[in-house]
Amino acid sequence: MQKEVTLTLLPNQVENIQLQTQQIAEKLSVEETEIKGFHVLRKSIDARKREIKINLQLQVFLNEEPLQKTIDIHYPFVENSPQVIVVGSGPAGLFAALRLIELGIQPIVFERGKEVKERKKDIAQLNRNTHLDPESNYSFGEGGAGTFSDGKLFTRSKKRGNYRKILEVFHYFGAKHDILINAQPHIGTDKLPTIITNMRNKIIEKGGKIFFNTKVTELIIENKKIKGVKTAQGQIHSAAAVILATGHSARDVYQMLNNQKIALEAKPFAVGVRVEHKQGLINDIQYHCSPYMDYLPSANYTLTSQVNGRGVYSFCMCPGGFVIPASTKENQVVVNGMSPSHRNSEFANSGIVAEIRISDLSQFSQFGVMAGLEFQNHLEELAFKNANDFQKAPAQRLKDFVDGKKSVDLPETSYFPGIVNSEIHQWLPEFIYQSLRKGILQFANKMKGYLTNDALVLGVETRTSSPIKIPRNEETLEHIEIENLYPCGEGAGYAGGIVSSGVDGERCAEKAAEKFLII
Repeated sequence: MQKEVTLTLLPNQVENIQLQTQQIAEKLSVEETEIKGFHVLRKSIDARKREIKINLQLQVFLNEEPLQKTIDIHYPFVENSPQVIVVGSGPAGLFAALRLIELGIQPIVFERGKEVKERKKDIAQLNRNTHLDPESNYSFGEGGAGTFSDGKLFTRSKKRGNYRKILEVFHYFGAKHDILINAQPHIGTDKLPTIITNMRNKIIEKGGKIFFNTKVTELIIENKKIKGVKTAQGQIHSAAAVILATGHSARDVYQMLNNQKIALEAKPFAVGVRVEHKQGLINDIQYHCSPYMDYLPSANYTLTSQVNGRGVYSFCMCPGGFVIPASTKENQVVVNGMSPSHRNSEFANSGIVAEIRISDLSQFSQFGVMAGLEFQNHLEELAFKNANDFQKAPAQRLKDFVDGKKSVDLPETSYFPGIVNSEIHQWLPEFIYQSLRKGILQFANKMKGYLTNDALVLGVETRTSSPIKIPRNEETLEHIEIENLYPCGEGAGYAGGIVSSGVDGERCAEKAAEKFLII
């Protein structure tokens, strides 16, 4: 017999199997000898009160041996099957390609950047502040932006599809079992490259094709129906359908679509700064200086506020992590964050961003639907100008930023290329600065100790989401005007992270298969 039970434990009791067996027996009113084993189904931390608790949801086996669950996904050989082109090998593109193989279709993947191993070399040069490859960086290349910027796997959007399947696929390709049970699963930027490589090898092994260093520069369309793509090398590739999964930093793709008069829509987004604290301070705040600190992971936080009706919130919080350079052009500065799997850096960082509405973009109205992109470009160029040094980031102490004062000096930082003292409050657009300033003051009321001059503000955080949506029919997932073209993932405006992008990739693959193979 199998039963489910939830235990609430102190952090130092999580590894105490004997104690847990006793509590299970009491809860189920059985003898301890009847309990043959149990599996953890879900694990979460409750830090709302001063005494920190760990909640474990368990599957208990009574008078029967525990079943060892295995994840087995069948990928058939598809070399001679119908073809679907996938543009981009970020999470949306990779999961679309793998799902196509599951459904008996051959994916042909075009990736503008390099494979992970070569991409690592370019990122090392970028961190050393020596070179930026516009096609191979933290944003572009195999695995997309998520490969080298954290690998957080929790999502707030669980209604669009099977998010559990995404976690299971990651586990199948090498992620630890923990991602299947933790309330906020995380792989880590040090582990993701191997997992992404395993995915690529499976796609190729099963007859799919992946072309690196191959940018798609044109969609081939006849009579409002997609026929294939043209690459920067001048080659034309035909296929029954195209899944467009290029990510929100591929601004030239939006320009390509706009030039081809393919319908686009402006959408709200968010921009701001990245705030970095010492992780020890965040631990003390969030865990209330718990005596069980040694048993707890690096603490994170989620902060939201409304400033005159405008949303201000934390974004992509990275406990035990690093601030990284995420620009794709040499005359721009963009910052993002990431954490290794152990989250053992002495720093914690998070984007603190303000909502940008379409009505805020009147200064860029001459660019039409591209106004949001031009606004992002403008902020990134301002950051570069105010750092005045290749890939160094403008920075300011947090309390000085809120008080509108120039910092006398700067604290240490995890940002490898280096920082430059800058009065960020002076050159950020006033409505953004005031929204951030007031939002941070509200955050300081929620997290006592958050507002400190030992913390650092770095600029700018602009790549939270796309300012453009590629409109599609929500029933068929095809573009509203172009048959067999499937806009997909973050770049199309239908996802906001690794998991939701993976879910959207699978959904688009299923719709293509439904249409062409009638599954």
